[in-house]
Amino acid sequence: MAKQLNAEQKTISQVFMECKKAFLIPEYQRPYSWERDECHTLWDNLYEFAFPNDTISDFDADEDNYFMGTILTFKNDSKEHEVIDGQQRIVTFMLLFRAFYKAFNSAQDESIKNVRRKIEQCIWKTDEDEKPEKENPKLNYEVISDEDSDELKKILATGNYTPKNKSNYAVNYRLFQRWIFDLNSAKPGYLLYFARRILNNCVLLPIEADSQNTALRIFTTLNDRGRPLDDADIFKAQFYKFYLKKGSVAKNKFVERWKDLTELCNKNFHPRKDTPVDDLFRRYMYYLLAKNEVKNDTFPDMRDYYEKNSYEVLQSNETFEDLITLANFWDDVATRNEERFSPRVLRRLYVLSWAPYNIWAYAVSIYFMGNRVIDDEKFYNFLNKITAMLLMYAITNPGVQAIRRPFFIEFQNILHGRPLEFKQFKQDRRILRERMTNTNFSNQRAVTGAMLMWWTFRDDKQELPPLGVDLQIEHILARKRQELHHVLDNPAALEFLGNKALLEKGINIRAADYRLVDKKIYYLGDGKKPATFNLELRGLAQTYDDFTEEDILARNEKIFDAFINYLREQDLLI
Repeated sequence: MAKQLNAEQKTISQVFMECKKAFLIPEYQRPYSWERDECHTLWDNLYEFAFPNDTISDFDADEDNYFMGTILTFKNDSKEHEVIDGQQRIVTFMLLFRAFYKAFNSAQDESIKNVRRKIEQCIWKTDEDEKPEKENPKLNYEVISDEDSDELKKILATGNYTPKNKSNYAVNYRLFQRWIFDLNSAKPGYLLYFARRILNNCVLLPIEADSQNTALRIFTTLNDRGRPLDDADIFKAQFYKFYLKKGSVAKNKFVERWKDLTELCNKNFHPRKDTPVDDLFRRYMYYLLAKNEVKNDTFPDMRDYYEKNSYEVLQSNETFEDLITLANFWDDVATRNEERFSPRVLRRLYVLSWAPYNIWAYAVSIYFMGNRVIDDEKFYNFLNKITAMLLMYAITNPGVQAIRRPFFIEFQNILHGRPLEFKQFKQDRRILRERMTNTNFSNQRAVTGAMLMWWTFRDDKQELPPLGVDLQIEHILARKRQELHHVLDNPAALEFLGNKALLEKGINIRAADYRLVDKKIYYLGDGKKPATFNLELRGLAQTYDDFTEEDILARNEKIFDAFINYLREQDLLI
């Protein structure tokens, strides 16, 4: 088995002095974020460790150690120690060392000179005579989104900062300088011991992994303090390197367009686990899987997929343009662009937004990327087919893994805009009806809202609710009424689909515990408050004064019958 990591506890001076190349804070990392509070806590903790009982004499240099945490790296192709975890500590110690170095600048005492030489070897590479090369710090900072990184380079090289600069680098460096001055003034002689004990008795656990992927996985497993890097952080760095090779104009344009792309994703994508930009890359990955006719339906981890052949797919202008095109398509879906989509297509897409599984978004992404110019009739039929399949499988074969295979088999038909068949996955009508009857349509299950959304938009006259409206599941016969008055012979009927509908959150709150006759004013509006968007509920309010168990059962059967017919129309029943 290949060696995957190396870990051995070392003093801070050993960690920095033994780093012959440099620590690389790579493009995909987040900017340096430590501020006064973190630095003040670090300083206080170091002081309490170095001077027990606020004295020099109670410290045992041979036995006392202070563990400062881990640094997780891997050696990249340039043999630099690329930092996955620990960048905040590394940068902060570099600033602290630089402040010590400047404070010791004019010292003649040989002990101080020895500490100063050790600090030199922590901060900079040295020549053959062990003189510091101040233009070559042991920290290579390349974070894309950090506009103040030049200030860090200036501080490390010269020990000076721009007085008006408010970056964390400048602020923290000034703080360390002030605290060093105050310590030296209040307790002469302490400063040498302080620096020496930090260098020789504070320890780190540097973990060196064999690859970036190994390091990222170790970080995700072990780290319970910070947020792990997103896949999109890694992918952004690969694009950045690609455009950097094309020159500063291309690089700067990429940075601006990436920012726009991120904002677009944050506005429109709301995945349960991934970040919004990760979600875009996942949708695009499914398109690539279909395009490349991948035969294995056990889909790879997304980072593993894009990492293949040294991130070859991301070393491409076409890929970045595709991602922007796909993001703009989904923006048109989210904003209901009527120039791009017909009203009936927009209604289908809205229904699908309530689907129990996100496979529908991957399927639609494949369809769009494969066809680009969309035929309304074909697209509408495609959306109906996947809606029917998703809802049917959510009842008969619930689970993400179960729904993947039917869609995987249809990848080529989806990609090329051909009618979908789902031949192997059709259901027996009688068995399906029995499963529907036995399904628990609780409010907590995604299939409940999805079925109600499909039912609501069976009516071609039903309009979409305004953008941004929050819909909730309404019990037409209120739960509170059943709790207080026990009006149902079969209490389970309270949770039947026949007793549920989608309603705006504000109306649902106001109408929650009333009888139907009392809810009418909320469903129909009163002149001051608007009526619900839901045409069926408005119709019920105009027709019924009460909603009984008999009405629940009748409506439940009506929904089931309509759904069976819908599946028959979509040729999904045997």
